[in-house]
Amino acid sequence: MVRFQRKIQSTAVRVGPQGRIVIPASIRRSLSIKPGEELLIRVEDGRLVLESREHVLERVQSWFAKVPKTVNMADELIAQRREEARKETGK
Repeated sequence: MVRFQRKIQSTAVRVGPQGRIVIPASIRRSLSIKPGEELLIRVEDGRLVLESREHVLERVQSWFAKVPKTVNMADELIAQRREEARKETGK
């Protein structure tokens, strides 16, 4: 598992004619980004954020880390939706 540095690295990059940017080698090295690796991109608070799939997966899994293994989240969601539907229909 790669731990990301909190040290802020910044450098100017230029957007090419087809909207492409090049991630500088020093930043690729510090984040262990390899050629051909797929990154996920999103807009967050007016910023572009690039992340590896592994980092996104770790973050999402941490959201549910405290849910007991005996709890089935799908069953919980279905029960919640049924209860909401029952309230709306008055039955």
